[in-house]
Amino acid sequence: MKFIIVTGLSGAGKTQVVKAFEDMGDYCVDNMPPELIPKFAEIYHKSAEPDDCVALVCDIRGGDMFRKLSGSLDELAELGYEYEILFLDASDEVLIRRYKETRRIHPLGGRGRLTDGIAKERMMLAAVKEKAAKIIDTTQLSAAQLRQQIRAVYGKESKFGGMLVHVMSFGFKYGLPLDADLVFDVRFLPNPFYVPELKEHTGLEVCIRDFVMASEDSRVFLEKLTDLTEFLIPRYINEGKSQLVIGIGCTGGHHRSVTLAESLYSAVSNAGYNATVSHRDIKKGI
Repeated sequence: MKFIIVTGLSGAGKTQVVKAFEDMGDYCVDNMPPELIPKFAEIYHKSAEPDDCVALVCDIRGGDMFRKLSGSLDELAELGYEYEILFLDASDEVLIRRYKETRRIHPLGGRGRLTDGIAKERMMLAAVKEKAAKIIDTTQLSAAQLRQQIRAVYGKESKFGGMLVHVMSFGFKYGLPLDADLVFDVRFLPNPFYVPELKEHTGLEVCIRDFVMASEDSRVFLEKLTDLTEFLIPRYINEGKSQLVIGIGCTGGHHRSVTLAESLYSAVSNAGYNATVSHRDIKKGI
């Protein structure tokens, strides 16, 4: 039996995470008072199955009670229960947009500015984030993509040696992806941007894929990148890593990086690994 302590920034997607766990048949408790975690574990353990996964959401909605989370988790470990912290993060810009869309009040906002509430929450969660086993940045993830990642990492099929490999294309002009474990720069490859009839297309289209992969450098790079990835995955699994995020970047995130990300995703999937792919900046600058 394992407890997943779900926490993170308000508006970062904890509700979607709970839905994903519930869809997998796992028991979930939202806004769990930290002090009750050890007692809850003892009660649940009496009827639990060995491979049960329990998701407990603890965040700053608990007010002063949240400050006792660290002590409660120490007590949980002393009782012999396995747990890990899943931390959800997102950029301030996205959090602000989500709050404006839902018209909800930030738990720490009070009568002040929304940005002040977010800044205060980041400070309160800093210590918990450092202890997190997994950090998911939901800035560029849709609700469906977030649920997909949770199913891939924590689904029953992932408990027998599986690991989620997430391949992400991005544009360097928009910054590095915060959650990437490995980053590769493909700006040395031929750029379709400078071909007028190709400029408005993306790496999801055949014309761009054909242009990029017509280069011997592209083919050699993909072969070496695939070999490296397939070499690393089993070794990361042996170390207990359950998620590997691979970022592939070009200038704008429209052409070369998308082509290579799709190709690597296909190769990893065909090798039998649990893989997903996303394109962070494909719609930017269009």
